[in-house]
Amino acid sequence: MLSDLFDNAACALAVTAEDGTLVHTNARFSDWLGFSDSELRGRRFQDLLTIGGRIFHQTHLAPMLRMHGSVTEVKLDLLHRDGHKVTVLLNGIKRELADGVVYDLALFGTTDRDKYERELLNARKLAEALLQEKTAAEVALQNAQAELSEAYAIAQRRALFAEQMVAIVSHDLKTPLTAIRMASGFLSRDERTAKEHQLLGHISQSSERAQRMIADLLDFTQARVGQGITIKTAPLDLHGVIRRAVDELRVAFPKATLVHQAEGRGIASLDADRVQQIIGNLVANSVAYGDLLQPITITSRLDDNGCLVAVHNHGTVIPEALLAGLFEPMTRGTDQGSEVRSVGLGLYIVRELAKVHGGDVAVKSCVSGGTTFTVTFQST
Repeated sequence: MLSDLFDNAACALAVTAEDGTLVHTNARFSDWLGFSDSELRGRRFQDLLTIGGRIFHQTHLAPMLRMHGSVTEVKLDLLHRDGHKVTVLLNGIKRELADGVVYDLALFGTTDRDKYERELLNARKLAEALLQEKTAAEVALQNAQAELSEAYAIAQRRALFAEQMVAIVSHDLKTPLTAIRMASGFLSRDERTAKEHQLLGHISQSSERAQRMIADLLDFTQARVGQGITIKTAPLDLHGVIRRAVDELRVAFPKATLVHQAEGRGIASLDADRVQQIIGNLVANSVAYGDLLQPITITSRLDDNGCLVAVHNHGTVIPEALLAGLFEPMTRGTDQGSEVRSVGLGLYIVRELAKVHGGDVAVKSCVSGGTTFTVTFQST
């Protein structure tokens, strides 16, 4: 029974005399080295080692077995019969018998272990390389963030200066523009030729357009640089305010057909001037981008849910890609030119005015239904 366990063990087993002569080996020992049991018997264990293994055996392994009586997991290279190396881990103990000393050796293959160790080593190297890359990326990111922060701060200062200059220039332009409007109004009272009346009309329309642009620029800089756009709310007749605004806009845009629709009754608490400004910007936008052969409809509505104003026009559909940023400053719904278009602040001002009234603005645009801008207010 013990003989079977020795011969059929899962590891290579050998028993040597004190001088290293092999006394007994099992089948696995023979298989690993390619020698038969009879060929191994009588040979010295150290003669089966590589040159380096023999030196190690002589200087370390044999003395340790003699002095300490055991060794554990000593890595050695043995030579196969055909000359290739067989790497093993050796455990050995010294055993004293009546007729002398023997050494029991157990040898374990290292193929799977070596493979596992190589995988661990490769994984460690990979982890170290990734850590270095991560560290380098973090340093680069920190440097980029520092540069970006510095560039952003510079850009902010420049933008603030530019917006302040726009506010100053826009404010200063109001005085000569008022003088131009007053002079053209005064001149139009006297008898003039048809050509002169036409020119005075152009002056009046151009000055009104310039006034709207200046108002938008002042509101823009107030929203971005100052404390925000201010309003003064008071109870008002929403339909009456919109009707008067539409009447004025018919004079400003004689080529457009403006239709006002009033729905519901009630009083709204709003800033009348700012509501007229909202309608003016939305109508100007519709005149710029809509089909002037079809009417522009301005709707004012009052109900239990609040109040709203809407401006609808027919014309080219606003591309889907532009809808999300349509209310940002300097944004337009198309690249086509028009003599009535301004600097691209109208819809931004509309949104800001809606917000300070506690409301918002939305847009819908499709081929069949045209384009509708709807401004909702918080309450009536």
